[in-house]
Amino acid sequence: MRRKSRRRSGDLAFAVVRVRGSEQAGERVKRTLRQLRLNKINHLVFVRNDPTMRGMLETAKDYITWGEPSAEIIAKVLIERGEPIGKRRKLNDDFIRENSDKYDSILSFAKAIEADEATLKDVKNLQPVIRLHPPKGGYENIKKPYNMGGSLGYRGKDIEALLERMIAPLKGE
Repeated sequence: MRRKSRRRSGDLAFAVVRVRGSEQAGERVKRTLRQLRLNKINHLVFVRNDPTMRGMLETAKDYITWGEPSAEIIAKVLIERGEPIGKRRKLNDDFIRENSDKYDSILSFAKAIEADEATLKDVKNLQPVIRLHPPKGGYENIKKPYNMGGSLGYRGKDIEALLERMIAPLKGE
């Protein structure tokens, strides 16, 4: 007998960014970060909004921040920082069209990610982890939760402001 999914329609996917290193973390947290593919600071992944993922995010909440981004921000992140596997070139609509059966543009793919209907794995040869710059102006405080003036944990739609600061190139690039 199949178990009923606890996902509600209308749930949006999460954007998860690693904020801190895990040298002092316990083995459970380190394993969770590896499973999320957040191996380095400033790496970003998009994950489904289901009870399993929410449990993993709660386990690693002292090392990551997450929230629900809009399709426009997801598309901007993919255009600026998304990479095909093995090639250091920018992502474009042609790459999405060639490597996906369902999506014909980056924006349509971003809308599917936002609606929690797709993941980065749905486009062949696309890196599952997005490497971002450190945020312009730095993190608020990497030892406090977001609701107490820090950078860690759930931040809802405010993840968009952080992602905007992280995709902007630094001076000299």
